[in-house]
Amino acid sequence: MTGLVVVNYNDYENTIKFIDSIKNYNIIHKIVIVDNCSTDNSYNNLKKIISNKIIIIKNTSNKGYGSGINLGSKYLISNYEIDNIIVSNTDIIINSEKDIKKMISYLQNDIALVGPNVLENGGINRGWKIPSVWDDVFLNIPIIHRIIRKKLLFYDESKYNNSSTEVEALSGCFFIINAQVLQKINFYDENVFLYYEENVIGTKLKNNGYKSLIINGVNVIHNHSVTIDNSMNRIKKYKELKKSQKYFHKNYSHSSLFGIINLYITDRIMLILLYLVVFFKGGKK
Repeated sequence: MTGLVVVNYNDYENTIKFIDSIKNYNIIHKIVIVDNCSTDNSYNNLKKIISNKIIIIKNTSNKGYGSGINLGSKYLISNYEIDNIIVSNTDIIINSEKDIKKMISYLQNDIALVGPNVLENGGINRGWKIPSVWDDVFLNIPIIHRIIRKKLLFYDESKYNNSSTEVEALSGCFFIINAQVLQKINFYDENVFLYYEENVIGTKLKNNGYKSLIINGVNVIHNHSVTIDNSMNRIKKYKELKKSQKYFHKNYSHSSLFGIINLYITDRIMLILLYLVVFFKGGKK
């Protein structure tokens, strides 16, 4: 049995559009929409699409994306015999039900997480290597970032010649995970409000002996950051990203204090530069 969890925050129109596109897929048995304490009229509008298949849960507060996913996942696991959980953003376009069936067929033995090729921003997201603290220190420096980002984070194209490719982390905008494994690794870390959830999940899986795969024959389209851009400005997003980055390296990558200090220093320098860029662009954040 397969369930799907999607988190809504002040974006009920895109959420309903996405649900309409997949609600008739027989491979998906239950759909849980978690309204993450929206400040608009999302919850009342979402209630209109409740059915035997579609469940709406209202979170009591907005504790972040991971909190919403956890609430929906725990509901599915507690109330149904769920084998796999699909996690999706609201701004995803899936080609067909066959793609989901194909992805699920790979979830066996030590393979606990599968994702598609994600078409976004004019490129393809096919997973990445989880960065060390020193990787992120160097990636915080603009000029160096442009030179070494691809080499540090991404795999060689030849790695994707087979039907599937093992990666350390994959995009959180759309993936399928074994429900029992998600429970075993204690779900999302709710100390991460937004960003870096993929690196946390990838690290948890790796530490427990599980693999993550990109299924190379499956593509989805991601209208990147539609939801986030509706509610967060540029500087706020940057601060949230770097907060999650530092939390990850303190708690998951066993980084040295010296590395964390350098991460903090480069972060502060970049934030100052970002403020200057915003200022010279007329204060548009």
